[in-house]
Amino acid sequence: MNNPNPIHPEQAQMMARRFRGFLPVVVDVETGGFNSATDALLEIAAVLLRFDENGNLERHSTHWYHVQPFEGANIEQASLAVTGIDPNHPLRPALPEREALRRLFREIRTEVKAQGCNRAILVGHNSWFDLSFLNAAIERTQIKRNPFHPFSSFDTATLAGVAYGQTVLGRAIEAADLGWDGGEAHSAIYDAEKTADLFCGIVNRFRPIYESALRDRNGS
Repeated sequence: MNNPNPIHPEQAQMMARRFRGFLPVVVDVETGGFNSATDALLEIAAVLLRFDENGNLERHSTHWYHVQPFEGANIEQASLAVTGIDPNHPLRPALPEREALRRLFREIRTEVKAQGCNRAILVGHNSWFDLSFLNAAIERTQIKRNPFHPFSSFDTATLAGVAYGQTVLGRAIEAADLGWDGGEAHSAIYDAEKTADLFCGIVNRFRPIYESALRDRNGS
């Protein structure tokens, strides 16, 4: 099947050059608690990024799934109160963990190949949290061909602290003048897309520093 959103040949290698062969993929998870070993993964969203024709990083596509709690999973009511998720709602189109990861990883592997990268690297706000839940789900399901680096990540909480002096996602988004709706927060798709906007904004803001360093390395 043909790719409905083919990448321009001149842009195909830009990501690999900029991030040393890694494809940044912005991920947000909503969960039943804070312990990745025992608590349920309830939602996962991933945002794929591309450089535009002017060399600026931007959102390309979003992939989002409701996830069925694994057998024996712990779910804290306090977490559900924050996210507003009802895991037992009859109209909730949730997938088993393995199927959700299989679909998500297929999209990511396709994009890794299209952009000439070697593998994906997770971008998240307090990225250790999202990566720990992702890795726990991978271990439970024994799914193969994980496109992500198993322990490295880009943390936008750290990056926003450097760029804007803010580490809380909502405050960092506001400092970056990207618009924040607290009523939409704690949805995997909303938080992932806002985190993606924040990451892209920081990368683009630091573009002159990167290009200067690149010229120095190349001796020009």
